[in-house]
Amino acid sequence: MDARDKQLLRSLRLELCTEVLVDGLVIQYLYQEGILTDSHVQEIKAQTTSQRKTMMLLDILPTRGPRAFDAFLDSLQEFPWVKDKLMLKRKEMTIQEPSDLAEVAPCILKMSPTDQQLNKLARSLGPEWEHVVLCLGLSHTDIYRCKVNHPHNLQSQIVAAFVLWKQRLGKKATIQSLHTSLMAEEVDPSVIQCGKPFQSKCTDILQIHMSTAEHREWDEDFEEILTVRLTRAWFAYWER
Repeated sequence: MDARDKQLLRSLRLELCTEVLVDGLVIQYLYQEGILTDSHVQEIKAQTTSQRKTMMLLDILPTRGPRAFDAFLDSLQEFPWVKDKLMLKRKEMTIQEPSDLAEVAPCILKMSPTDQQLNKLARSLGPEWEHVVLCLGLSHTDIYRCKVNHPHNLQSQIVAAFVLWKQRLGKKATIQSLHTSLMAEEVDPSVIQCGKPFQSKCTDILQIHMSTAEHREWDEDFEEILTVRLTRAWFAYWER
């Protein structure tokens, strides 16, 4: 499934759980189209409430390939208002200008993410978090331990896995490697990027320094000062 479609399902997760009843035509259509297997259908039906059934389906869909989202839209024949909402939101996300997402500066990519940054990232991830931390070098045993230590809190499980990753890799646990793992699992990398507020701050810093450096060569000292300023702006953004 496309990264933006995954993000869309996450952003509307609670609304979908309250508005969509999946144990009717939805499940049967997705089964007919080969999106769900017999075991998926049984796993969904085993849930005790309609909300839990929908939640289980939303956990499964992102793992079912590129056709899963469109098939889900087609399955919503009994819920046309939900389908319209999803299509509208998808269109808005598709036409979003790339400039809305600022590139992360190279000097920041080499840093290790802070605990606060990892907490924010954990809130943005869904069931794909396990594949992300596997790409970072953790094992299935590590994931199991994180789940056992935090059995009722998904965000705590994810944070525990990231903390374990940082402890093991030390300085090699960088934002760059985290970015690479998110891309490998088709998670929108914007979850560890920042938008216009940070971009605007960086632009202000660059303009100030370029104005004072108009008649000065770009030497190593000047670059170091600029790196420190940009880094402070980065952490100030995340600490908001």
